[in-house]
Amino acid sequence: MATPLELLFDLCFVVAVAQAAAALHHAISAGHVTEGVISFGLVFFAIWWAWMNFTWFASAYDTDDVPYRLKVLVQIVGVLVLAAGVPRAFTQRDYSLVTLGYAIMRAGLVACWLRAGRGDEDPGRRRTARRYAFGVTLCEVGWLALLLLPAHLWIVGWLVMLPVELGVPMWAERTGATSWHPHHIVERYSLLTLIVIGESVLAATIAIQVAVDAGHTSAHLVSSIAGAILILFSSWWIYFEQPAHHITRTNRDAFIWGYGHFFIYGALTAMGAGIAAATDILVGRSSVPSWHAGAAVAIPVAVFLAGMWLLVLRPARRGPRLALGYAVAIVAVLLAAFSPWPLITVGAVMVLVTVASSR
Repeated sequence: MATPLELLFDLCFVVAVAQAAAALHHAISAGHVTEGVISFGLVFFAIWWAWMNFTWFASAYDTDDVPYRLKVLVQIVGVLVLAAGVPRAFTQRDYSLVTLGYAIMRAGLVACWLRAGRGDEDPGRRRTARRYAFGVTLCEVGWLALLLLPAHLWIVGWLVMLPVELGVPMWAERTGATSWHPHHIVERYSLLTLIVIGESVLAATIAIQVAVDAGHTSAHLVSSIAGAILILFSSWWIYFEQPAHHITRTNRDAFIWGYGHFFIYGALTAMGAGIAAATDILVGRSSVPSWHAGAAVAIPVAVFLAGMWLLVLRPARRGPRLALGYAVAIVAVLLAAFSPWPLITVGAVMVLVTVASSR
């Protein structure tokens, strides 16, 4: 069961997720789609990876004394610093504050792993803990070193560091897999899913409020609001309809499931940003082409559906008929981006997927 400290940890991550969603929304509305998507991917990776690493550590080491709490609070400070740097990352391509916040988060995690490596709680996995501490520290040196590169080379360095960062757990676990509780992991991931969906609901609500306050109450807007509601509610239903405990029984399956959630969380966050941007376009607050309104929502929805099938439904062996249904739904969602009423069309498709996925 999630502890109050873990819940506080998640609550603070809401700030970073909200900042990333808001920045993506404004980038799409301003017509800076490519730059916005790239910045969103870079920032959201830092948010997700730091959250995931702490979550798995907390499942392996169930400590809740004063030193442990202080180390976790250091990580929380890091995520708040990272969140403060998100606007600069999008508007100025300045990732220094994001990198600093990420480094603070990871420093707190390194302290946790060092303690596990010298303690008596799990003597059989001391070497694994030390490997984690060394690997994370080495990566942090690399990330901070990227700040010394010229701006045009920073993304190249990021692409080099990405596989190194992702490979640390695989390398560390070779000397002895850490223990973890499947039900606890599924609960923690489920809680973050609710948080991310909640941020999407908030982003959509604010956008709709601005449109209504400005006097825009056309049938097109009303249908878009209805479509947004259907999309968000269906996303919740699809995710929580299929239990995931059976997927996290082995280390290999759990790694795939856990890593793959980057796309699910990223898509759910981008949905809210897309709905907000689509509202701006529909009411004339943005001058970008109208089909951007549909694409801003349809692409995240398609990614979410693909992620759900690959990570949850396919391992559950739901059958070829449902697989075909998901494939058709993904194509239909992407085509809906070019329809005159994109949000309500995507919402209708999501309702059909929900019905098909329900047992």
